[in-house]
Amino acid sequence: MRLAELVVAIILGAFSCYLMYKSGAPAWPGEPWFENIWYIPGEGPGGGFWPFWLSGIMLLCCVWTVANWVQRKTPPSRSGEPFLDAYSIRMMAFVGGGVAAFIYLSDLISMYIAMMLFLIYYLKFLGRHPWPLTIAVSIAMPVFMFFFFDVAMTLPLPKGTNEVEALLFEPLYDIFL
Repeated sequence: MRLAELVVAIILGAFSCYLMYKSGAPAWPGEPWFENIWYIPGEGPGGGFWPFWLSGIMLLCCVWTVANWVQRKTPPSRSGEPFLDAYSIRMMAFVGGGVAAFIYLSDLISMYIAMMLFLIYYLKFLGRHPWPLTIAVSIAMPVFMFFFFDVAMTLPLPKGTNEVEALLFEPLYDIFL
């Protein structure tokens, strides 16, 4: 457990640094680095504002975790127990497999149908929730996400093949857009 806490903090810290660097990259050639991480008067936050500062906060948390690890202030930093037991490894494989299937299916059958299938798998088969709750959440969440991304924000998510888009989404576009 002790080693895992340190390794995860270092990996997340390195990832934070990478995201901060990429967030400060110029949007157009010739622009100075880290110009878009500030609040721009009359426009609002630059394109890299939120990713940069959230990554900076994540980096500070990683530094804090390493400092606590060195001083052995937290229970995980003093623990000699294994990081993952057999049950945790099995559950990680089930959840990771479900997420991998969700990502794979998103491009084939649409993000929304893949989300519905993932929620059914996760809620009913992994979480053992009752069917009424599973069906309600599995339908409500993709519908909410469709209205939020595709209708309100006009940011379309993957719709799958042309047949799926024509059957399910074009009638909705005719109504709302």
